[in-house]
Amino acid sequence: MRQPGVRLVWLGQVRYAELLALQDRWLRQLQAKPGTEALSGTEAGALLVCEPAGPVYTAGLRGGLTPEETARLRALGAEVRATSRGGLVTFHGPGQLLCHPLLDLRRLGLRLRTHVAALEACAVRLCELQGLQGARARPPPYTGVWLGESKICAIGVRYGRHITSHGLALNCSTDLTWFEHIVPCGLVGTGVTSLSKELQRHVTVDEVMPPFLVAFKETYKCTLISEDNCS
Repeated sequence: MRQPGVRLVWLGQVRYAELLALQDRWLRQLQAKPGTEALSGTEAGALLVCEPAGPVYTAGLRGGLTPEETARLRALGAEVRATSRGGLVTFHGPGQLLCHPLLDLRRLGLRLRTHVAALEACAVRLCELQGLQGARARPPPYTGVWLGESKICAIGVRYGRHITSHGLALNCSTDLTWFEHIVPCGLVGTGVTSLSKELQRHVTVDEVMPPFLVAFKETYKCTLISEDNCS
């Protein structure tokens, strides 16, 4: 059986607002009425991948930031944005791999929970490919991927009309001091880490892109389609 295709959209280093704008355009296409040619018969959606160009704190549907906290974070020089994903507040910034799959789960034979588990599996597999064997997901209601008691990958998704949006944020060479100004994802008493910290060398987003795409294709059993033949 032919594997479903997913369009790979590598944005490079972009502002978070640009990622959200492109995500919204894809959502409108994928959620359009039948017959609008949003996808070919074998395509399941798109994979938007980027590195944030500047620091931004994002709050999910459960909130997590008071007006006073929002003002304090903006005073640090970061953007603060409310988003439509699940979860509480987290940080995105340079040195972080952001992956937003815009997928019709029906075409991949997945449910929402198995999609979240697949994102976690991608991050675990990437860590293994980078030589870190201790990465693991935790049982629900926790999401994300951990090394010991420190979170290396945050996950927050939205799901509506069978289409997913938002996704994962994996710390490669992220400045972890930004996380000290919040309680990441509302988890008290846990830490945050990165590939660079764990491997004791500078790990860039560009370095992890190829193994991440390998992990994505293996986990989602799909073919990635891109103009630069990055499949």
